[in-house]
This record gives sequence, structure tokens and C-alpha cells, in this order.
Amino acid sequence: MSDASIQLGASGEGVLREEDARVADFFVLLKPRVMSLVVFSGLAGLVVAPGDLHPVLACVAVLCIAVGSGAAGAINMWYDRDIDAVMQRTRRRPIPDGRVEASEALGFGVVLALGAVMMMGLAVNWLAAGLLAAAIGFYVFIYTMWLKRRTPQNIVIGGAAGAFPPMIGWAAVTGEVGVPAIVLFLLIFMWTPPHFWALSLYRQGDYAKAGVPMLPVVAGPQATKRQMLIYTLLLFPLALMPTLLGIAGWVYGAAALVLGALFILMAVRVLLGEGDRGERSARQMFGFSILYLFLLFALLIIDRSPGLLGGWS
Repeated sequence: MSDASIQLGASGEGVLREEDARVADFFVLLKPRVMSLVVFSGLAGLVVAPGDLHPVLACVAVLCIAVGSGAAGAINMWYDRDIDAVMQRTRRRPIPDGRVEASEALGFGVVLALGAVMMMGLAVNWLAAGLLAAAIGFYVFIYTMWLKRRTPQNIVIGGAAGAFPPMIGWAAVTGEVGVPAIVLFLLIFMWTPPHFWALSLYRQGDYAKAGVPMLPVVAGPQATKRQMLIYTLLLFPLALMPTLLGIAGWVYGAAALVLGALFILMAVRVLLGEGDRGERSARQMFGFSILYLFLLFALLIIDRSPGLLGGWS
């Protein structure tokens, strides 16, 4: 093989590596970890809803929820690029790290958002599309651009954006929003503050440096811990409502009782913890909160799927 061929091959490999890196950077813009929970809760809403949706259309609905969530994440990263560059947790994101241009991220997010909403409307129904548009708009305009940098209640009100997916899934099947769908919305809405405040407790230095008025920065750790306990107590009966409304069986209900009690126990440990012990408890509560929501929605899906363990209703 000639030297020119070797150089050409090496150059081609370098181009492929660069393209792979670009794809990976744009994938990071979608906030895939957040997207996974959004998609899972949307799938749960779709599965528990009464009625049938063609499997292809169900897949389209879930894809649109995923793409819409990713689009909101990309626009969020575009808008927050200044504070992302300051915070330890986010400074290696593609925009502040210089791997993706801000204008590229914005264009990417807008195109995905419009495409997801249009596809949902044309392929499934326009109520589901409207709810998806509302979720994207709420996250971008209400939370990211308005609340996040102005009030310590940012995550309380802004958390509604992440609570839309079960309603979107329900609407995709039924063409309406029923009481059970609203309960699933409220379940995520009440879960979000203790989940996110647990993170902000051990990352409060980051938020203070970036000038983001998270509750621990503005009101202090103890006030935040008390609020976390209040929200976990309010969440406890909400998690039982799917069983009381008849969209889930007794196994889900028993699991919700146990998981809810553990969540409250963790909130009490965080409240009583001080120093390193308190930070460790906050980290543990943050990790458990993700598991808590995942298990609840997994049990809802299993409960309503006859092929999975025979269903438990």
C-alpha cells in the first residue's frame, strides 16, 4: 500500500471519528437521561389509558414524546449556556465546551420541536399534539426563560413541564384528558421538588456561583429540607390514587405504600442530617427519587399489560 493510500485512510478515519463525535454531542443536547424518564412516564400513560391504539401509532406517539423532550432540552442548553459554563456539573456540556455552536443547538431544538408536534398531530391526534406543544413551551418559556433565574419556586412551578407526558400518552389513546391522567400529572408534579431540591442541596455552591436562586441558596438548607418533607408527605396519598381509581391493582398499591414510606423516611433523614452526613443523605435521596418514580410507572405498565406476569388487576 502506498504512503498516499495510508494518509488517505488515516484522513478518512479521522473524518469519521469527528462525525461520530458531532453526532454524540448533538445527542447530549437532547438530555438523554431526562428523556428516558419522560418517555417511560409517557409510555405508562399510554398503556393505562382505556382503549386501543395501533402499535405503529403507539410507537409514533412515544417517539414524538422523546423527540419533543429532547428538543426542549436542546433549547434549554442554548439559553442556559452562560450559567452552564460556570457550574461544575454542566461546564462540560457541548455548548460551553465549544463543541457545538449556540445557533446550531437552537436550530436543532426548534426543528425537532416543530417536527415532533406536527407528527403527533398528523399521525395520532391534535389534543396529544397540543399537550406536547404545551409541555415544550412550558419548559422553554415558563421554566427556562422566566422562572429559573427569578424565583426559588422555579422548580415547583416549572416542574409541571415534566409532568405532561402521562397526559400526552393518555390523550394519544383516548383523545381526551381524564381524571386518572391528571392524577399521574400531579404525581410527577409533587415528586419533582423533593427530587430536584435533593440535588440542589449538595450542589448549592454551583447554583450560588451561577446566580440561580434555587431554594437552598435563597432560603437555606433547613428550610429546603422542611419543604422536601412536606412534598413527600403530599406525594404519599397521590401515589395510591391509581389503585383507588381502578387503573392499577393491589400489587401496585402495596408497592406504592412501601416506596412512599421509604421516600418519607429519606426526607426525614435529610432533615435531621448535618454536614457530610446531611450531604450524603441528600445524595441518597436524589438517587432513590429516580428509582421511586421508575418503579411506580414500571408497576403501572406491568399491571395493565396482560402479557407481563399476567397482569395484577
